[in-house]
Amino acid sequence: MKHLFSLPALLLASAAAFAHGGDDHGSKPPPAATTALPRLEAHTELFELVARLDVNELSLMIDRYASNEPVLNASVELESGSRKAKAAFHADSGSYEVDDKAFLTLLATPGEHALVITVRAGAEADLLDGVLHVTAAGEQTDVHAGHGQGRSPWLWAGLAAPLIAAAAWWRRRSLRRSVFKGGLA
Repeated sequence: MKHLFSLPALLLASAAAFAHGGDDHGSKPPPAATTALPRLEAHTELFELVARLDVNELSLMIDRYASNEPVLNASVELESGSRKAKAAFHADSGSYEVDDKAFLTLLATPGEHALVITVRAGAEADLLDGVLHVTAAGEQTDVHAGHGQGRSPWLWAGLAAPLIAAAAWWRRRSLRRSVFKGGLA
């Protein structure tokens, strides 16, 4: 009889650990959502770039596509609609930055902004294009998907059903053993 609840208790403990999901519940909870900076990624056979729009600048990291070697001191021009801007190279960070206020104002408006980027590095030149997606100021992108959100009742039902079935089977098995032992005596 002492083993009557051993299997259900073991199943409940393992289900609780499974439902826990491995989340760290330390003293400081992670933020549930944050506003992500708009990004653009593009590549050709020669170059690849990642652009990130910040409050005061559009920064670009440009590498050679085949070797991932940084492209330094290139001439970089950007075009979006009728607006054009040049990106200045910053040797300290190895990045290119656009700080043209009119160009940044255009890119900061919510929506999709098609960009064409011309890169000239020595004898090589190429056009890269992509779309920069900018959300409205109040919109947020969930960085920790599913973190801090309630679990679906169907998830709990799905976890509980096998446990209840196992407990019922164990109880029925135990009762059957006790009836056979008591009925034969």
